[in-house]
Amino acid sequence: MKLSVIIVNYNVKHFLEQCLHSVEKACKNIDAEIFVVDNNSVDGSTGMLIHKFPNVNLILNKRNLGFSKANNQAMRKATGEYVLLLNPDTVVEEQTFSKVIAFMDDHPEAGGLGVKMIDGKGKFLPESKRGLPTPWVAFHKIFGLSALFPKSKVFGRYHLSYLDENQIHEVDVLAGAFMLMRREALEKVGLLDETFFMYGEDIDLSYRITRGGYKNYYFSETTIIHYKGESTKKGSLNYVRIFYNAMIIFARKHFSKQYAGWFSFIIHLAIYFRAAIATLARLAKKLWLPLLDFLMVWLAFFFVLPHWEAYRFEPGYYPPELLLVVIPAYIVVWLTGIYYSGGYEKPVNLFKIIRGILAGTLFILVIYSLLPNSARFSRAIILMGATFSIIFVTLARLLLHLFSRDNFSLGARKPKRVAIIGLKKESRRVKELLNQTGIVTNIVGYITPKHKARSARYMGALGQIREIVEINNIDELIFCSENVSSQKVIKTMLRLSDFNIEYKIAPPESVSIIGSNSIDTAGDLYVVNVNAISKEKNRRNKRLFDWVFSLALLISYPVSIWFIEKRGGVLTNIFNVLSRKRTWVGYHEINSELYLGLPVIRKGILKTTDALDFIEEKPEVIDRLNMLYARDYNLMKDIEIVMKSFKKLGQKE
Repeated sequence: MKLSVIIVNYNVKHFLEQCLHSVEKACKNIDAEIFVVDNNSVDGSTGMLIHKFPNVNLILNKRNLGFSKANNQAMRKATGEYVLLLNPDTVVEEQTFSKVIAFMDDHPEAGGLGVKMIDGKGKFLPESKRGLPTPWVAFHKIFGLSALFPKSKVFGRYHLSYLDENQIHEVDVLAGAFMLMRREALEKVGLLDETFFMYGEDIDLSYRITRGGYKNYYFSETTIIHYKGESTKKGSLNYVRIFYNAMIIFARKHFSKQYAGWFSFIIHLAIYFRAAIATLARLAKKLWLPLLDFLMVWLAFFFVLPHWEAYRFEPGYYPPELLLVVIPAYIVVWLTGIYYSGGYEKPVNLFKIIRGILAGTLFILVIYSLLPNSARFSRAIILMGATFSIIFVTLARLLLHLFSRDNFSLGARKPKRVAIIGLKKESRRVKELLNQTGIVTNIVGYITPKHKARSARYMGALGQIREIVEINNIDELIFCSENVSSQKVIKTMLRLSDFNIEYKIAPPESVSIIGSNSIDTAGDLYVVNVNAISKEKNRRNKRLFDWVFSLALLISYPVSIWFIEKRGGVLTNIFNVLSRKRTWVGYHEINSELYLGLPVIRKGILKTTDALDFIEEKPEVIDRLNMLYARDYNLMKDIEIVMKSFKKLGQKE
């Protein structure tokens, strides 16, 4: 056996499908075997693998063992002269494997090899080539010096950014996304260190390969797509903690005690530094617009209130608490109304903003009417605040629309201008697939993958792609991988890397279209059944319903308890929902591929089937009800199920 390809999968079914299609093409005319190790995925990956890729050697784990252990499971069974560790969120060229094997055959000193990687927008990924993360190199990376001086041989050691990305180089570290190794080298230095759960194991093994007398190479003569998605997002605190702790493990293992201690100090400093930056960045991204709204409305009160006070009453009539406590509370209610009305969603909708402010005003007036006279200030102030909110929040959106059009455009967002690259039959299938998703797109036309467009159906041929994109203002290209080779896809992306467009790939006979910059970015995946319940608006509405209904049930508890069968569990269920451990309506749990592939929501007190009278539970009926609930979710579905199943609100698991 010449080559063993090993892929570890965890809940990325659609990306894995695309990856395997490209791997099978690249294995043509090569004596190769393919292993997929599934780390207890719950997205239907297993069913897809069994149905579409029966020749793959499948290893199923009952829990997530991590990257190192899962890869080692397959490496112990692999028989290839070369072993390739490949991420499931990659696409390889048809000639990738033959090229890298030929290089390794010609360079017996090579123990490991990595390749040129681009992201889903055609941008070069600097982690394609890396240096050893010594304390000094790590310090430059952590505190941004390597980014400021990428061409410096002193500061650019982490990503070896001073080396030409289009030339072959000897490197220290291989990227775990594509890590080709000589079996002979693995037998000498050992497999992946299972101390590393995720991150760092590629650095450790690369270092051991060089310590074993071999060389690692960066091979630039083939390119792969790597969507860069991981189980933990790069900006998250969890990623920072896991990644840098992995570096500490590496230092303790390979550096002297004194050297490792210094390295550990730097890394711990980095964890707190990067965690603080990441936390502040996330808060700023989420809260800057509500904070701007709050500040504008409060400042309006700050300047206008004294004049109103002097005109209507006398200076000093209002106590200081009005401006410092009461008015901020009013503003929070108005902003909350905007949030739940969808006023902070994009594209900006002024009607939703005004609706949210009016709803907040109504809520404030109701609470105001219930307060004693001593706690009331003036209804005029409430109406004044509502007016300020409408004026200044609307004005802010208009200014953002003028100066930041892409992110804060008013009205409906224009559909993307899409071109499909493929032959007639497959491009028609992809068009129908897009129509079934319910996502509005403007299909501008079709591009033939052949050298010339011999039919009026096509705008042109793939060789004319730059002119086609420029003249037709294309926002997104969709490649039919049945008709377009992975090599052509990648070459096209590299050719258009200076354009700000997105790319997607439609695997043959698949119900998914995959692409864009990151596996973790929302909206990058087009699937036939649009999972409406996964949309932010519906998740927010579902959470609001859980909260309001729980409070209503709690307030009416002395009366409502008499209409519920298992009364002992009602209070427990109410507090479980309020604490976000449960939701009032969830799926009917069933061990099927369709159920496991649905968007994840909290376990329900009531099930999607509770509103029906089942004589016997038929899996196909349950699956369909779950799917319809997820696909076509709206607030009335929860209300309907709760009303019809009110007597079951006390039931336990």
